[in-house]
Amino acid sequence: MAKAARVLLTTLLAALLWTGGQAVAAPQEAAGRPLVATVLTYDASGSAEFASAVASGAAIWNESVTSVDLVPVQPGQRANIRIVADNGWPRAQTTSLGNGTVWMGRQAVDQGYNTVRIAAHELGHILGLPDIKPGPCSSLMSGSTAGVSCTNASPNSSERSRVESAFGGSLAVAAPATYLD
Repeated sequence: MAKAARVLLTTLLAALLWTGGQAVAAPQEAAGRPLVATVLTYDASGSAEFASAVASGAAIWNESVTSVDLVPVQPGQRANIRIVADNGWPRAQTTSLGNGTVWMGRQAVDQGYNTVRIAAHELGHILGLPDIKPGPCSSLMSGSTAGVSCTNASPNSSERSRVESAFGGSLAVAAPATYLD
């Protein structure tokens, strides 16, 4: 019965995603690995000159974790993550785990911060990670405290583990939060 329930739940989750519903974590197998990755769609149509940095940041997360897959939204589909460019400082606001808005702020770019690192860092917030300040360059979530020379856009093992845990089948819903980096 447990296997049938998992299959039914996975089918229902997939149907929700294809019809524009919000994503939730996938159920877990006994070995602790998700049956399927949670698909989170992002809309980067408002990211202006940062579109390629956003795509690179999403690709880094896709290569770093197995429990989440960040994909561009398809026409007519509702995005989990909206990404826009503005003249302020980069920031993210979550509405729940895996859902929210990222602002690719030109202020940090004008100061010399790496755009791919900014995108991956802000997506990390949407994936449930807090800032680690102050922090070393080896920590993606150290953000601006790592300095302008830091171009590391990859999450470290602790950051990857936290995302895997958050999306590994817990059906957890994170409280809304705003991160001003």
